[in-house]
Amino acid sequence: MDQINAVAKLGALAQENRIAIFRLLVEAGRAGLPAGAIGERLGLPGPTLSFHLAQLKQAGLVACRREGRSLIYAADFPAMNALVGFLTENCCGGSFCAPAAQPQESIDATLARPRRRRRA
Repeated sequence: MDQINAVAKLGALAQENRIAIFRLLVEAGRAGLPAGAIGERLGLPGPTLSFHLAQLKQAGLVACRREGRSLIYAADFPAMNALVGFLTENCCGGSFCAPAAQPQESIDATLARPRRRRRA
C-alpha cells in the first residue's frame, strides 16, 4: 500500500460514525450486516448511514453485495490488514511482531488449535 491510499483509508475512518460502522462490520466478520441492521444498532438515519457507507466503500474499506432486497455490507479484511501493515511495517525494528487480523470465524478456528511458541 502506498501513502496516498493509506491517507484515503485513514481519512475515511477519521469520523465518529464511520469508525463505529467499520468496527461493527469488523465484529460481524465476513458475513457482514444488512444496512438496516447497521443503522438500527448505531442509531443512524438512512440518509446519514448511506453517506457514511459510501465513504467507506469509496475508500476500499467495505464491500457491498445484494441479497434479495437487502444490501449487505462487510469489512474488507485484506484492505484493513494492508492498512495496518502499512502503519506498522517499521515497528519492532522492522521484524515481524503481530499476526494479521482475521474475521471472528477464523479467530475461533485458530483458538481451537494449540499454539506453538516461537523460539527466540
